[in-house]
Amino acid sequence: MKKLLALLLVVVLSVSCVSAMAEAIKMDKLTLEFVPSKDADVIITGTKNLPELLQAELLKQGYDVGEVDITVGTSYEATGEAMAAGTIDLGWLPGGTYALFSDEVDVILTATRSGLSNDSTDPTTWNGDANKTTPTDEQVTFYRSLIYATPSAYGKELAAKVNAGETLTWEDLDKASWAVLKTSSSAGYIYPTMWLMAGYEGKKIADLTNVVTLSGYGESFAQGAAEAVDIIVCYADGRRDYEAAWILPADQQDATGKAGMSREESIWNELSVIGVTEPIYNDTVSITKANDAVYNPEFIAAIQNALIDLINTDEGKEIFSVYSHTGYAMATDADYEGARKALEVVK
Repeated sequence: MKKLLALLLVVVLSVSCVSAMAEAIKMDKLTLEFVPSKDADVIITGTKNLPELLQAELLKQGYDVGEVDITVGTSYEATGEAMAAGTIDLGWLPGGTYALFSDEVDVILTATRSGLSNDSTDPTTWNGDANKTTPTDEQVTFYRSLIYATPSAYGKELAAKVNAGETLTWEDLDKASWAVLKTSSSAGYIYPTMWLMAGYEGKKIADLTNVVTLSGYGESFAQGAAEAVDIIVCYADGRRDYEAAWILPADQQDATGKAGMSREESIWNELSVIGVTEPIYNDTVSITKANDAVYNPEFIAAIQNALIDLINTDEGKEIFSVYSHTGYAMATDADYEGARKALEVVK
């Protein structure tokens, strides 16, 4: 009798599983795109297991997705434009980029990340090996951008002034060569612009004499290491991400695939913080409004739950560490009103 009951239980469970599979909504393809805030090959390598894992999580939510395609945009704006056109379903957009395209895309999740051991607005507290920033257990929904002086001859002059407690003048900053990202990048353009506006009578990055626009932070650190520019801007834990690559030979790569930059000194000693911005609301996971197959309440709930569940696994944490994301929280458009206002100020 016990064997018969056990057999019947197996049959019932098997039928239930087959029934659940049959009832799953089939979707041929889901397209995901990441912005190039890290080197494209680093992102592609770090997320190589994401398609299979996301398919499994979505199946639990009732969606049978045949293919998950992952790309890296050529720029932040390119990803936003592709989502606006409906050729990309889901994008990992910084707050500024989301604000720029929020008529065509909708935010569904906000990233959380580990807080840093330093959140001071005093740049001198960020510099040197003794002040190396480390992650904390606190989960935060914001980060800051830092303005860094590179180890170029003039960069060292700027760093020395700040570390001596002097306030830099507009003339000091205007004499420098700057590397920034495109105008929708929160940490790479918008908030550094607001930092300038607050401290220098409304002057902006656009008012600086010598500015080069780069496609990603990897390029910024490489330019800084080569002493090709005097100032770069980046999110606050950027030096942690490039610490190993900074001192590796150019023909070597760090564990994440970043190319060596051939410096001899520690990045904490050579790349000095000379400015700290206001807090920036964390990156988004956003969805296109141009594809009804994904832009509906049922699929949005499914992808939200799938990504939250996935990032709470060890494999998921490893994948999304490429962006320093440690969790995802539900989000609404209203959360990014500050980013939208910041974008308007920069415009």
